[in-house]
Amino acid sequence: MPDRRRLERFVRAKLRRAGAQYEGLRRSTDEQLEEARSAYEGAKHARTLPTDEAGRAKIVCRRYAEQRAAKLDEEYRPACYENGHPDCEGCVEDVRSGRIETW
Repeated sequence: MPDRRRLERFVRAKLRRAGAQYEGLRRSTDEQLEEARSAYEGAKHARTLPTDEAGRAKIVCRRYAEQRAAKLDEEYRPACYENGHPDCEGCVEDVRSGRIETW
């Protein structure tokens, strides 16, 4: 009988550990899927922005309230983007969500 109980405890411990690993993997996969979906949405919206003949996005700068043609980098940030500036951060969010003012 003691061997059976020890075996049961061993199997339960292994199953718990496998369950925890599965949950961690599932959570990680869900996060990666969400990141991919959000990147796809950003790309979709960035591709629909009007552009000039040089392929630059025709946006209205939130920081200086002026029309601007700017290349977008791989993260859909305009070339004039300044990291940490609230207007620039808002501009990038608007580009990704498709709410950016254009001309």
